[in-house]
Amino acid sequence: MNILYLIIGLILIILGANGLTDGAASIAKKLKVSSLVIGLTIVGFGTSTPELSVSISSALKGSADIAIGNIVGSNIFNTLFIVGCTALVAPIVITRNTIRREIPLCILASVVLLICANDVFLDHAPMNVISSTDGLILLCFFILFMGYSIAISKNTNEKATETEIKVLPLWKSITFIIVGLAALIFGGQLFVNGAIGIARGMGISEAVIGVTIVAVGTSLPELATSVVAAMKKNPEIAIGNIIGSNLFNIFFILGCSATITPLFPKGISNFDFLWLVASSILLWFFGLFFGKRIIMRFEGMILLLAWIAYTTWLIIRM
Repeated sequence: MNILYLIIGLILIILGANGLTDGAASIAKKLKVSSLVIGLTIVGFGTSTPELSVSISSALKGSADIAIGNIVGSNIFNTLFIVGCTALVAPIVITRNTIRREIPLCILASVVLLICANDVFLDHAPMNVISSTDGLILLCFFILFMGYSIAISKNTNEKATETEIKVLPLWKSITFIIVGLAALIFGGQLFVNGAIGIARGMGISEAVIGVTIVAVGTSLPELATSVVAAMKKNPEIAIGNIIGSNLFNIFFILGCSATITPLFPKGISNFDFLWLVASSILLWFFGLFFGKRIIMRFEGMILLLAWIAYTTWLIIRM
């Protein structure tokens, strides 16, 4: 039954995210909001909505390890597995600005999370906690990131995204938003209940479930987007998709979750956080040196092997 909850919840989350995104983007377009702003906000928000739904539901249920593990695991999966798979399909070209700004910002986000989750080591506190104050700090970083994204969007071509947004009748847009939001909430609860049930039934920690099953499940939209882009000979889209999702996950989703209720990462160790930092550094290193801003196929294979090694270590640790 728990597996059924997990599957049904994930289906509802993905369908709800699509409906909410399509409805909101259509209304924004009707209000003559810039397509670029829609892409940077509503569409970018849409691909990370599964993580948002699961993490907040987990936080409210007191399952902090699933909430944090979902974000840490999703970002590691995005950087190592999805980029690795995409590079195997087609080499990924990385722009100069991405190497100089966006990927270092991902590294910074991972380091900030590492610092926030190390109260015992840094402040000699009795336990680690990502507090409401930490959550507000993460949200401040998110606001700065959104301001930066909107600022640089003024230098890009508006027509490139003009045809990607389908304008729907107003009643249909509102229906999509309401039904999509309901599916997200209900699906998130089912998914988290299923994950918790599986963890307890198998004697596996919620942290491991969060970093593996939950993280992979909520990252399916990013995986589909990146692989399809590579198959359509646009593999460079994958990097923007992954970087945007990773920053959104840490700054906004974890920021919101911690602001709502403090998160105590009992089962998520520094090894997990350090692996998160290392995965972003590895991506930056490959893009900067070996391929001259190109993630080659052999580098994609190394990224995949790194994810397999991390997952194997998690299984052994159980």
